[in-house]
Amino acid sequence: MAGPLRFRRSNARWSEQRVRQSLLSSLDDVHGARMSAGRFDPPRGFDARRFDMDNGDVALFLWRQDPQQGFWLGNTTTPETLWRTEKFGFDEVPYPVARWTQRELLADLTEQDPWLRPYRHVTWFFLPVFFSKDGRSSTREFFRERAAGFPDADSERALAFYDDFLRTGVLDPYRETMAGKLGTSSHVDPVRMNAAMGEFNAAKLLFDAGYEFVPEVALDSGHALDFAVGSGVRSVRADGGGHRTSDVLVEVTRPLPPARRSADTPVAAVRATANAKTDDQLDAHPDALLLVDCSSFRDDDWNTVRAEQPAVKHTPAVVYRTRPNGSVEAYAHGTPQLDLSGALRWV
Repeated sequence: MAGPLRFRRSNARWSEQRVRQSLLSSLDDVHGARMSAGRFDPPRGFDARRFDMDNGDVALFLWRQDPQQGFWLGNTTTPETLWRTEKFGFDEVPYPVARWTQRELLADLTEQDPWLRPYRHVTWFFLPVFFSKDGRSSTREFFRERAAGFPDADSERALAFYDDFLRTGVLDPYRETMAGKLGTSSHVDPVRMNAAMGEFNAAKLLFDAGYEFVPEVALDSGHALDFAVGSGVRSVRADGGGHRTSDVLVEVTRPLPPARRSADTPVAAVRATANAKTDDQLDAHPDALLLVDCSSFRDDDWNTVRAEQPAVKHTPAVVYRTRPNGSVEAYAHGTPQLDLSGALRWV
């Protein structure tokens, strides 16, 4: 399974003739390919070509002479001449290269799926998976047909919810990591995809409460927890995925609704999912805060959990449900190290 879109950078010398011989010819032999200049003018100092394959794949290539470089981006078979080249994320290549390729692909995306047009922050943020080799259909379907994991909600409301949050730009530095969590499988995997969106819900909760955070923090224990959060409001900035000893570590889990798991009650689902976390990351980091995102629960299931407020094995923990209208209800087990009162309503 191929991952999210990434660039390949070649330091060889490129020309129109070599592009035709090494790239177009290879793509045409495998898929049938057409080469064009693309929809938009290339960045200053670059030449650019677009390749459209008969099977719907697309690839983009830009090159310049000073410095001598070529940049390839595509969701198709990589031509042999580029096999040994290194891969780079969108924020690791020159900005004009990233901008031109994204303009090309965003124009394609909103033409292919016009329902995405109003949500330009969602389309930009998830572009690496919306155009991934294996996941381009499944990821779009997850937003369109499954309302990004919200039950009893339409896709328009769910998309507007995430578009508003992504507009803040707080996750922009972590786009590749966070968008990639959605996965790039050829079929919709609601368990993994819902879990991924649970991390976006948690990020919004932390942001709305006034905290700065770093996602997916690798720790000396060998584990990676979902967030390191500044213990002071808007006080912490970490570089390169690192964190300070004063940070609060946060792990997120998202129970499946009862109908989709062996636990046959909402309360059992919360307990089983939360308790499973204590056998891994939370055993190694007992001081971490556990966020239990019940946003997959329908009203009747959440009302049961809200009324009983079951304890979970790990403390402290916050059990909550986010709705696409922006409302969040929660209860705490133990005393959370973070003050989330400004982002939710305690029940």
